[in-house]
Order: sequence, then C-alpha cells, then structure tokens
Amino acid sequence: MSIKSDKWIRSMSEKYKMIEPFEPNQIKEIKGKKVISYGTSSYGYDVRCSADFKVFTNINGAIVDPKEFDESSFVDKHSDICVIPPNSFALARTVEYFRIPRNVLTICLGKSTYARCGIIVNVTPLEPEWEGHVTLEFSNTTPLPAKIYAKEGVAQMLFFESDEVCEVSYLDRGGKYQGQIGVTLPKA
Repeated sequence: MSIKSDKWIRSMSEKYKMIEPFEPNQIKEIKGKKVISYGTSSYGYDVRCSADFKVFTNINGAIVDPKEFDESSFVDKHSDICVIPPNSFALARTVEYFRIPRNVLTICLGKSTYARCGIIVNVTPLEPEWEGHVTLEFSNTTPLPAKIYAKEGVAQMLFFESDEVCEVSYLDRGGKYQGQIGVTLPKA
C-alpha cells in the first residue's frame, strides 16, 4: 500500500470525478485575500468546509448518546464563520463530494493551522467505494471561543492505494453513511 501523489489525485479526479468540485492546485489566496490553503498538495488534498454548521449546545441538558442522538443538542448555523464555544465542538461538511475507488483507503487529518490554535479535526477513514460529503467534527480544546472559516481549507485527505482489491467494500456491506449529502448526525 502506498500513498498517492498529486499527479494521481489530479488524474483520478479529472477522469473519474473522485473529488467534486476539484481544485488541481493549492489555493492560498482569493482576489488578493489570504485564505487557509485548499486544493491539491504534494501527497494529499486539502478540503474546505461548507457554510452549514451544527454547533453543540447543552441548553436542553441532553445526554450525548451515539445510539439515540438528540438533534436538539445542536444549533444550526449558516455562515462563512462559525464560532465554537470553549471546550465544545461543531459539525460541518466538506464542500467536496468524494467517490473513493475500491482499492483505495483515504484518511482525513486536521490541518496544522487549526491544530496550532487548539482546534482539532477528528481523524476518520473514507473506506473503499464510500461516496458522499465528509462530515467533519471540530473540537475546540481551548477555554476561549474559536473560529472556523467556511470555504477555506480545514483538513487534508491522504489517499492510500492497496496492492489488491478488498473482498468487501463499504458499498458492498451497505454502510450507513453511504451517499451522505449534508452534515450527517450519528446513526446507530
């Protein structure tokens, strides 16, 4: 299994629509304004988050239960900036839609720009033949409010191609997050 390069990422995205919308270069500036980088890097792809957020709140005193998640634990927010309360978290989704090939495993890692501010992006795999928008979780580990910028880079995807095709893919086993479009809450 080897990590895939920028050439492979460009080829797979242009020929097979592995990433849509796709940015073949690293974007660091838009109309003269600096942004947190996104697009193709040497051995990965930096994704952006959409402007749709679900910010965790404890106003209803709910218990966080992954088997019976209470949607009232979140406040929906549509904005280019999301402020995460201290020691809390928010969910968002990638701007990009992914179609992962059957012989590829993709790993999502947080960008160091956010990590250096105490904002952690959950590390998650995109399994072979999974497709959809990636739901991202941002944890604010600081005692201060923290900002996330929509439409800018928030995490990096690394692509690993196996030397053999898996026997059972995410699609084959009917994975519960297959084809997700918006910010998707936990499913039991």
